[in-house]
Amino acid sequence: MPAKIPATVVTGFLGAGKTTLIRHLLENARGKRIALVINEFGDLGVDGGILKGCGIESCRDEDVVELSNGCICCTVADDFIPTMEKLLDRDEPVDHIVIETSGLALPQPLIRAFNWPGISTRVTVDGVVTVVDGKAVAEGRFAHDIAAIDVQRAADDGLDHETPLSELFEDQIAAADMIVVNKTDLLGAEEAEALAAKLKSEARTGVQVVRAAMGALPVEVLLGQGAAAEADMEARHEVHHHHDHDDDHHDAAHHHGHDEFESFVVTRPEVTDPKAFAAQVAEVIRAHDILRLKGFVAVTGKPMRLTLQAVGPRVDTHFDRPFGADPRETRLVVIGEAGLDRAAIEAALAA
Repeated sequence: MPAKIPATVVTGFLGAGKTTLIRHLLENARGKRIALVINEFGDLGVDGGILKGCGIESCRDEDVVELSNGCICCTVADDFIPTMEKLLDRDEPVDHIVIETSGLALPQPLIRAFNWPGISTRVTVDGVVTVVDGKAVAEGRFAHDIAAIDVQRAADDGLDHETPLSELFEDQIAAADMIVVNKTDLLGAEEAEALAAKLKSEARTGVQVVRAAMGALPVEVLLGQGAAAEADMEARHEVHHHHDHDDDHHDAAHHHGHDEFESFVVTRPEVTDPKAFAAQVAEVIRAHDILRLKGFVAVTGKPMRLTLQAVGPRVDTHFDRPFGADPRETRLVVIGEAGLDRAAIEAALAA
């Protein structure tokens, strides 16, 4: 059976910076072909207009699909599922699907939709990314412009839930595999760090919280989370139990913010016990708040190399192929926010 196509759900209130984050992702996709499903409200088509015709090679106009018949979580059967089926039925498959919800969408019904028979064997939720307006939340609000959200709510005739913004925000946090605290350029360093720590304490165990300005995050941080969120709905509990229930378009080209992240390679000799080494890697990740760790491990007595991928505390391994002409050594790429203690991490992984 062919591998499932990964899909990333990007959620967050109007003005949090979802479209800016997605545009930056597309501009740095490195040849990966990405299809976009954008949940507009009303007939404005603003986000789709920004991303269509943008001249980004990895995102052709035919790969941008707009859903403007109402809030995506309220039109799953009528709108979202048929759209996904059309994307999946294309002769030339895409590498990844990115879904931008409206600012009022409940993420849980959308994630559950990936269990529908027509698509469940063909696509999986790689991760749910919740974008937070760091400046607004630090000031005790959920969004920069609450009035604009009220206008959005009034403009969406298909919206059939009147969820309070506080509950909707909690639902977006509860569903997340990664929380992006955006607009940190508007916060002091201590304020941004305190807000990130607060959100991490409110999220599920293992949820990554990263800081960004202008939505600028490395592709390898956003994509490839492998969360299979649709199979993990019980942990992503909704705050409310009834179904009653954009963006700042700055020019991200002038502020990428990749200096806020760093990566480096750690090499070490063969390991004798792959299970123990995987546990060791998980402990190093927890101790140093590493976002991603991936690479190949040489195991004593095994001709095949062991592929290792870690997202947060979750470590997955499998033997993939012989080393061949490659040197028999363990090589791991470590990715995290700037300021990682490289020497300590290298020592801990070499132990």
